[in-house]
Formats: sequence, C-alpha cells, structure tokens
Amino acid sequence: MDSGIGFAIAAALVWGFYIYVLKRSFSGYPPAALTVLLNSFAIAWYLPIVVTRTEFSDVLLESFGLVDLAVVAVTILTTALAFVLFLRAIAEGDVSYVTPINKLVPLFVLPLEILFLGQFLTRLQVFGVVVATGAVYVANYDPGGLFRPFVKAARSRPAQLALLSAMCYAVSDLGKRVSLQELAIPGTLWVPILLVGVAIVLLPSAVRNPPTAVRADLSKLAVGGAIVALGEHTTTLAFAALPASIASPIINTQAIVAVVLGGVLLDERYFRIRLVAAALAVVGVSLIAM
Repeated sequence: MDSGIGFAIAAALVWGFYIYVLKRSFSGYPPAALTVLLNSFAIAWYLPIVVTRTEFSDVLLESFGLVDLAVVAVTILTTALAFVLFLRAIAEGDVSYVTPINKLVPLFVLPLEILFLGQFLTRLQVFGVVVATGAVYVANYDPGGLFRPFVKAARSRPAQLALLSAMCYAVSDLGKRVSLQELAIPGTLWVPILLVGVAIVLLPSAVRNPPTAVRADLSKLAVGGAIVALGEHTTTLAFAALPASIASPIINTQAIVAVVLGGVLLDERYFRIRLVAAALAVVGVSLIAM
C-alpha cells in the first residue's frame, strides 16, 4: 500500500476521534478561543520534531514570491475559518448529523483541482458526486415527503455551517497540496506554520471572547493539543505524497469514526440513519478518488 494512503487513513482515524473529543469535552468553549488553545498545545508538542527533523538548510522560504505567499496565507485563513464554522456546527447540532455533511469536502476539492491543476473528472467520479450528495439527503431524512430532507438541510443552521465549513476545507486542502508539493515546504515546517498561522488569525476573536475554565481543563487541552499535532502531522504526510483529490476523500472518511462515536457514546438520535449517511459519504468520496 502506498505510504501516502496509509498516512491518510491514519489521519482519518485521528481526526474522527478528535471530533468526538471536541463535542464531549469542549462544547462550552468559544470556537476561536478553543482553536488558539489547542493549537498552542499542539505547537508545544510538535516543537521537538521541528527542531530535530527539519533540515533548515533546505528551506528556501526567502525565495517565495507574492503568489507563493498568497497560497500559504489563503490556506491558513480557510483552515481557520473552516474549523471555527465546524465547531459552531457541532455546538448547535448532533455530531452524527453534522459530520456527514461537513465531510463532503472532496465534492469541492476535485472541481478545484480540475480548474487550477488540470485534473480530469471521470464517469466514476461523477457517480461518486451523486452518491456523496445522496448522503446529505439521508442525513436529513425525516418521513413526510420526498423533498423534506432538502428543505430541512436548507433551513438547518448546523447543516449550513457544516457545508460552508466543507467548502473552506476544500480550499485549504488544495492549498496544502500546493504548499507541500509545488512549493516544496518541508512537512515538519509546514505543520507549525499552519498551527501558528491559524492561531494568529483567530487570536483577536479569542481575546474578545475568552473561555472561563481554562485552568481546570489544562490536562484536557494538553491531550486535545496532542491529538491536533498528530492529526496535522499525518495529514501533512498524506498531502505531501498524494493529489488533494485522493488524500481528501480518504482523510474525510473520519465521518464514519465520528458518527459511530457520536451515536454509541453520546446517544444521539437517528443513529442508524446517520450511519447510513456517513457510509454513503465514504462510498461517494471513495469513487471520486478513483
């Protein structure tokens, strides 16, 4: 098995568990403040890797042009926005409802790669788009009419936030691929660049809306930061080796992990229906990756 695919699968498992941890342990935190805190701990965990495994002599960041810097900046901004939107979505809705919608990221990644990087859409990938879109229908299923699930999703604020987050994640995923492959930024340097950049972007909002129980939750925040560091590391290794249209669908199978944990451990409603929705999303994005 290609090592990039292995790292993508590992990232899916890590991020799926992370979604459950967010809902279970940090539901009362302001999104921006939580992101800054978790990223700060993640940077602390990851710093030894940066120091010991980065060949700084090979880093040519001083040769970056404005376009290169713009790619990095847009990637950081969309990553920050996507995560904050997702936190708001799971704060207002069930994990097992929000996640299948949010993890339709590859539906947007592939068109972006076609437009900007010359990828081609096969018939199988078109079918994957149809299947993955069907996951949104199933996630919103409610007896009472053929079009009722679409109406529900259109009116549901958690669904809207989750879908908007997915769009931002798609831009972020494409930016990661370009930064790690075309711009050749070392992976061990890219992780702190992303974590620090996102924290800086969200810091003003975090200061305006600070959490109230940080000291009591330091151990949980440290564990959450370790998960973020591991997730970003495996994600970076995946995007450094694979096209975004391949890495993104695999990583976003984290929906299965999050839905199972949300349904079993958080006792959320309509678990079976949403498990089917997550499975359809995984099948759809897998077809897109073929």
